[in-house]
Amino acid sequence: MQRKSRVVVGLSGGVDSAVSAHLLKAQGHEVVGIFMKNWEDDDDGQYCSSNEDFVDAASVADVLGIEIEHVNFAAEYKDRVFAEFLREYQAGRTPNPDVLCNAEIKFKAFLDHAMRLGANKIATGHYARVRERDGRFELLKGLDETKDQSYFLHRLNQAQLGKTLFPVGELRKTEVRRIAEAMALPNARKKDSTGICFIGERPFRDFLNRYISQEPGPIKDPGGRTIGQHQGLSFYTLGQRQGLGIGGVKDKGARRGGGEHAPWFVARKDIARNTLWVVQGHDHPWLLSSALEADDLSWIAGEPPAAGRYGSKTRYRQADAPCVLEHPDGRLRLAFPDPQWAVTPGQSAVLYDGEVCLGGGVIAAAVGVEAAVA
Repeated sequence: MQRKSRVVVGLSGGVDSAVSAHLLKAQGHEVVGIFMKNWEDDDDGQYCSSNEDFVDAASVADVLGIEIEHVNFAAEYKDRVFAEFLREYQAGRTPNPDVLCNAEIKFKAFLDHAMRLGANKIATGHYARVRERDGRFELLKGLDETKDQSYFLHRLNQAQLGKTLFPVGELRKTEVRRIAEAMALPNARKKDSTGICFIGERPFRDFLNRYISQEPGPIKDPGGRTIGQHQGLSFYTLGQRQGLGIGGVKDKGARRGGGEHAPWFVARKDIARNTLWVVQGHDHPWLLSSALEADDLSWIAGEPPAAGRYGSKTRYRQADAPCVLEHPDGRLRLAFPDPQWAVTPGQSAVLYDGEVCLGGGVIAAAVGVEAAVA
């Protein structure tokens, strides 16, 4: 039985954080809600729904009978998350701002603010779990495998995990919806949010255009043939299929009926030559990697795990892939018995030991299957 305490809950306006607050109050905790506003530029409701979300969060607080405070973290977000997001895109990589937002805003700026309010703990609606074992805190996957968000939380440290509760991590999403309906929460049927608030539903390229200058260049196939023009390497990511503008181009030398109309995928970005390389077919060797190297490492235990066999994710919503961990020159190197698809620099490589998330790093480079054979 948990000791009753003052818990500050991040109320996002969504159903997961709303049910988290309800569960904590039902356990007897003193619950206070905080709504985090992390983006101000052009926040007119057309693309970023923070105003609508705050109304939903306030309505939930009213039903639950708890206080709610609106806190603006936009300056911290712009400085700690968005600036790094732009730097990564300008360098030709594909960052994951949700990972950085959790480490720098939700479990740092928000945590600090909550502690100033006299909180003993903070809570969010993430699908993950915290377990204390032998004086150390472990981050576990959420019980609902389809909603597990430990991937986005892998940069949390011992101090952050020790102050954090994930009330819905023990539940399946269907049960969370059922509880919300039973409580008559106003957002019980609200759709889950997707994407990043500062981009919202707007075309991604249009948004980046405002911050990153374009430098068009050639799109080439594996034979070196120029088959199109890209609008700037920053606007493309490995494995991308849509928006290439080359749908009608056939692979050179393709025989009739031999799959020449197979879709094209982004396979490589040559920054030095400003060239985008594309291949035809989902399983082309250029899209497969036998190993990766990562840096900017963060380990939940405070120290790296021993070299050996683990599970890993190189992108959210993929099954754990068996891997072998090595530690060359202070970097993380993962070798994959089964080649991995579209391993993307800038994304996170996250390591698992069963249900325990160990931490990870930012993918710096991928080793193609061809390089492994050579």
